[in-house]
Amino acid sequence: MSDTSARVADSTGNWVDTLAPQWARPYLRVSRFDRPIGSWLLLMPCWWSAALAGAMAHDIRSLPLTIVLFLVGAFVMRGAGCTWNDITDRDLDAKVERTRSRPLPAGQITVKQALAFMIAQALIGLAVLLQFNRFAVATGIGSLMIVAIYPFMKRVTWWPQVFLGLAFSWGALMGFAVTFGRIDITALVLYAGSIAWVIGYDTIYAHQDSEDDALIGVKSTARLFGAHTHQALILFYGLAVMLIGVALASGDVRWPAWLGLAAFAVHLAWQIQRLRIDDPALCLRLFKSNRDAGLLLFAGLLADAVMRAA
Repeated sequence: MSDTSARVADSTGNWVDTLAPQWARPYLRVSRFDRPIGSWLLLMPCWWSAALAGAMAHDIRSLPLTIVLFLVGAFVMRGAGCTWNDITDRDLDAKVERTRSRPLPAGQITVKQALAFMIAQALIGLAVLLQFNRFAVATGIGSLMIVAIYPFMKRVTWWPQVFLGLAFSWGALMGFAVTFGRIDITALVLYAGSIAWVIGYDTIYAHQDSEDDALIGVKSTARLFGAHTHQALILFYGLAVMLIGVALASGDVRWPAWLGLAAFAVHLAWQIQRLRIDDPALCLRLFKSNRDAGLLLFAGLLADAVMRAA
């Protein structure tokens, strides 16, 4: 075993490095608790759907608890997913400059230890899921197959971001499953819009590793689009705004939700305008900024839900 205090190259100076007990650091890093942006991005579609479903039901009494449960669930299940991803990718990560210092390729923890930690996180996620109705429980469990196969997709397809979108957008279905005990066309369109959003922002993220990915044969939309990334982002971000707009129209939302969608769209346009695919640090900053984009949309949906329930 190597030194568990050794830092991960692409995540330094965070609370795990400075505050967490040394024995816990590899586990916190393998689940990405040192960089929670992915948890926030997983959470956003959950909160969107919860707010939109609450507005459509004209009843937000259970919405605060649902928001909290989704928050906890998103963080622990993203942690479990990242642990699984690192287990399956440990040999590839060892060949990439940005990822070779992660706990598994660096030898800070073993595969068995990582598997045990993944199961513990998944059990916490299950405990959260069991607070909802049976249909919501079944819907949540239904996402596990996508999560399981996602790490392998970059080996076989140029579109692994689509599979990430299928997994990270699942929350767009969960709010409706929790509120109504069903999934209707509004939820499905919101899900499709979120998938387009994920494809866009993860393409930006993947440009950090495009050179290393080319050397080791890993596929991504960043490599596929290359110099045409801006045009691809216009397509996918535009599709995201359009589909989410259709979902909002289907849900008969009021002006706060439309204002939130407009702010979301402006933020995505700003990302496209700012992007330089040969600047990894900028790519990371723009990728992370999608949390703010998602929160702008959520704020509008939440305001709409409160107004309609009054």
